[in-house]
Amino acid sequence: MNKLNFTPFATLCLGVTVFATGVTFIHKLNIKKPADLREYFSYSIDRIPLISTHRGGGYDAGFVENNLWENAVQGYIASITFADAQIGRLLDALDNSKYKQNTIIVLFGDHGWNLGEKEHWRKFALWEETTHVPFIISAPGMVKPNSVCDRTVNLMDIYPTLIEMCSFPVKKGMEAVSIFPLLKNPKLEWNHPSVSTWGRNNHSVRTERWRYIRYSDGGEELYDHNIDPHEWKNLASDPKLADIKKQLAAWMPRVNAENAPSENRDGNDGE
Repeated sequence: MNKLNFTPFATLCLGVTVFATGVTFIHKLNIKKPADLREYFSYSIDRIPLISTHRGGGYDAGFVENNLWENAVQGYIASITFADAQIGRLLDALDNSKYKQNTIIVLFGDHGWNLGEKEHWRKFALWEETTHVPFIISAPGMVKPNSVCDRTVNLMDIYPTLIEMCSFPVKKGMEAVSIFPLLKNPKLEWNHPSVSTWGRNNHSVRTERWRYIRYSDGGEELYDHNIDPHEWKNLASDPKLADIKKQLAAWMPRVNAENAPSENRDGNDGE
């Protein structure tokens, strides 16, 4: 925040991070406990591929068996409330600086978070809760304030978008696309599903209506967000939806890089 008042900068780029907001299950803020969570217990993990149930890090059993689920969710809500307040402090400092009218702001989270849905905690999954992130772009004179876009976009799109917004030379060979057209017209027709990857050969494709997940062992999940926004009912085995799966599968990556070397490949390799 102090840098915003430092005069000599002709061009200023700040990358600001709030760390580990998802794993702070102990808190001191006065946050009410969440509403009844019993509906999440009613979901049977028998409906989803086995490979997708191995990534919770043992959190679910620990929280449920020790009757700490509500406390953990309460702590999570408190931690993101604290993070939100820190972002507010930074934006207040920007509003009070000379950079207010000529600064592009990109606010995003690096991943979503499961809080016990499908007996899963933390990230390490390809469902809606873990892949859907906060994503806000503000640019004075370029983006209409308070506009909302329902199109599917991806964090990889940030780079080409900023290149276009800043009128920099376009870099060839990028797999992402600029979403600047959507910033100017949020209702623009858009045919770019969001593809997410967790581990080699495990991918999800998300359109405005569908999420299709395919795992390295051939397991599949398909959810219709028009009628199932929480992704409770896996439709992948429905033969009537074979064409839908084929259309979505066409967006799956054709090149899959090897896993990066790591001493810990059990799905608990940091937050």
